Amino acid sequence: MGMTMSEKILAHGAGLDSVAAGEIVWVKVDGAMLDDILGPRIEIAEKLDLLGARIWDPDKVTVISDHYTPPANAKQAEIVKFTREWSAENKIKHYYEFAGPCHQLMVEHGRVTPGQIIVGTDSHTCTYGALGAFSTGIGSTEMLGVLATGEIWLKVPQSIKVCCEGQLPRLVMAKDVILAVIGQLGHQGATYQALEFCGSTFAAMPIDERLCVANMAVEAGAKNGIFPCDATTLAYLKQIQAPPGTPVSSDADAVYSRTLNIDAAELEPLCACPHEVDNVTAIKNAGNVPIQQAYIGSCTGGRYHDLQAAAALLRGKKIAAGIRLLISPASRTVWEQCARDGILTALSEAGATILAASCGACLGVHSGAIGAGEVCVSSTNRNFIGRMGSKDGRIYLASPLSVAASAVTGRLTDPREVWEEGAAL
Repeated sequence: MGMTMSEKILAHGAGLDSVAAGEIVWVKVDGAMLDDILGPRIEIAEKLDLLGARIWDPDKVTVISDHYTPPANAKQAEIVKFTREWSAENKIKHYYEFAGPCHQLMVEHGRVTPGQIIVGTDSHTCTYGALGAFSTGIGSTEMLGVLATGEIWLKVPQSIKVCCEGQLPRLVMAKDVILAVIGQLGHQGATYQALEFCGSTFAAMPIDERLCVANMAVEAGAKNGIFPCDATTLAYLKQIQAPPGTPVSSDADAVYSRTLNIDAAELEPLCACPHEVDNVTAIKNAGNVPIQQAYIGSCTGGRYHDLQAAAALLRGKKIAAGIRLLISPASRTVWEQCARDGILTALSEAGATILAASCGACLGVHSGAIGAGEVCVSSTNRNFIGRMGSKDGRIYLASPLSVAASAVTGRLTDPREVWEEGAAL
């Protein structure tokens, strides 16, 4: 019997010829990512000391302060300080601060390659599947074991094949595709399963868009999301001077728990309505929803492709009076590239406020929290109660194009409503 991509990667990590869904295996980890919010904690440091353990391989550990940077208060500053000092004490040379959200940095800095097993203290670690890696989020206690041994046990997940064929309609982005997937599967529809993305639509996506799709696999409950490694992947790895890794592909006779087929031509701009990511509808059907804040950023929707698209829509326009349009590039690298190319200038001239590359507003800890009764349309990945500030606020998730369009009208808006014919995307 054949194996899926996820099964092959886990089999290799376990030193086995083959594995099957449902088996529990011990695997060697190729990389561990810790962020400031759930990564280095005083408890972890103390337990490592009690065990008399050292980090198994500091070169395979990456630590990123991103959720609490720039710190909004003394408590956040102390957490970042501890994270920085712990990393230095443990000789972790891959420590990043004020550089952007962890998942973008892991990819940009070549910390992920095809065929690897990567674990991280953030649920959206599944992002790295865009490069053909098996990546998944784990808790701080599980990470303690990984730091000490370089190994972890995992149950081999079943796989769901998500096949999307055809060319995406005008102004439909990867965010709309993954919202369509989550809307069909439900927020528990892929619990502890792998989402394997295939088909001509996904194959045509640039890496920026693939990262968005893989990032949100967990919002359907998935253990991981994964793309085949292809020429686009290898070209990107060459561009950032990262090794090509060990790509794998699923066998023709691999077994899937189900197959989800999507016709790209039928897709349109979508949104996830409060307070669940699977509460998905076409934006044009969401009703007349006034907004107070529009946010483009985070590890889901703040990459170069996202900001470029938003700037193209906003050129020559102004955001509506009383609307906050906040832009947080996905990394310092993205920030600088967008600055060089005039994208940040175009966004600012439209009335946007350009923020630091950070996770802050996405989870409501700084740089753009919403108040009671306020509505935010966001390119981020979660719209749970209280996610971006007040528990009495409401969050709609949408593509960067839809967020930009909504900022122009002051209400939830399909980008096709404000796009000017002839404009270059």
